[in-house]
Amino acid sequence: MAGENPVFIPGPTNMPERVRRAIDIPSRDHRAPDFVAFLGPLLDDVKAVFKTRSAEILTFPASGTGGWEAAITNALSPGDKVLAARYGMFSQRWIDLCRHHGLDVEVLECPWGEGAPVARYGERLAADTGHEIKAVLVTHNETATGVVSDVGALRRAMDAAGHPAMLFVDCVSSLASMDFRMDEWGVDIAVSGSQKGFMLPAGMAILAVSPKAMAACESARSGRSFFDFRQMAGATGQGGYPYTPPLQLLAGLRESLDMLLEEGLENVFARHRHIAEGVRRAVDAWGLRLCAARPELYSDTVSTVMVPEGFDAEALTNHALQAYGVSFGIGLGETAGKAFRIGHLGMLSETLALSGLATIEMAMRDLDYPITLGSGVAAAQEHYRAGRRLARASAA
Repeated sequence: MAGENPVFIPGPTNMPERVRRAIDIPSRDHRAPDFVAFLGPLLDDVKAVFKTRSAEILTFPASGTGGWEAAITNALSPGDKVLAARYGMFSQRWIDLCRHHGLDVEVLECPWGEGAPVARYGERLAADTGHEIKAVLVTHNETATGVVSDVGALRRAMDAAGHPAMLFVDCVSSLASMDFRMDEWGVDIAVSGSQKGFMLPAGMAILAVSPKAMAACESARSGRSFFDFRQMAGATGQGGYPYTPPLQLLAGLRESLDMLLEEGLENVFARHRHIAEGVRRAVDAWGLRLCAARPELYSDTVSTVMVPEGFDAEALTNHALQAYGVSFGIGLGETAGKAFRIGHLGMLSETLALSGLATIEMAMRDLDYPITLGSGVAAAQEHYRAGRRLARASAA
């Protein structure tokens, strides 16, 4: 059917009808009193998703990459040393962006499929007795490899080293789908975007900035104007923007937050874990493996599936789109051609997940992958049915 096209990429994600209708609004005066009354409560509710009380919520018309740039240009100066780990395409891109802005980036190299090397971070920070490292960068959920890292453990390692560096976290593909605890984990700048867990179109970077990071803006010497934290915070504190805001996206964000809070954040996280486990059961039934090296690293928002030797993963995703009109994520960087990605975040149910699994199964059999048609779907069905039985028993 024309226009059906559900997507199983890790973002942009499928949009609920409620959000689509909320975005479909005429232009409004963003300097009128009713917009002032709208913006403050909206930003307060975003705090609940980041699990912060003290951070400043700043939104910019940009993608997550714009959020990265905003973070480093507001809190750091050219020549500052930052510590980062490279374990996937998005951690790599953040490193590259830092270098483009003249930062001195020390990189901890890791195999793709591993997460942030907490112990190595801690050892390096403990050795930095002169406190030359100004910020630690980590990607909470590496979208290229389907790996989640333990941000709380990293904060504990930083504290054990007695190091004053700021902690910057990319949570673009985890926020609003997986648990994120900004205050508890001592995060100074968290960077997210509109197009994943918030179920919106791309186009809005969403950041939470701690008081420590806001104070760092006063001495940071990087050039910034459009992304200036102080200008944005000053304007939103008065209920406005320093320039024209993305009004339709903000209206959609209001509806998205209403949906998330109605479901309950802990229920949102549990739903994602449940659906993700069904996908993982399917991958195991196919006889394939995930890029993520161990179960404790498995992401609840994206599964990166390695294809058998001799098969081209990009040919598979192209065939799924051309033959069945459904999109799956391609492999990126070191996994290009070797893996495909199943995005299972945002607006997703068991039945929608099953449709994606059935589709990629058909595409794999069309291309003579050594799988049994229906095996992955059946494994996921059994998991989802068991979950339903448990829910009914708990309710009774």
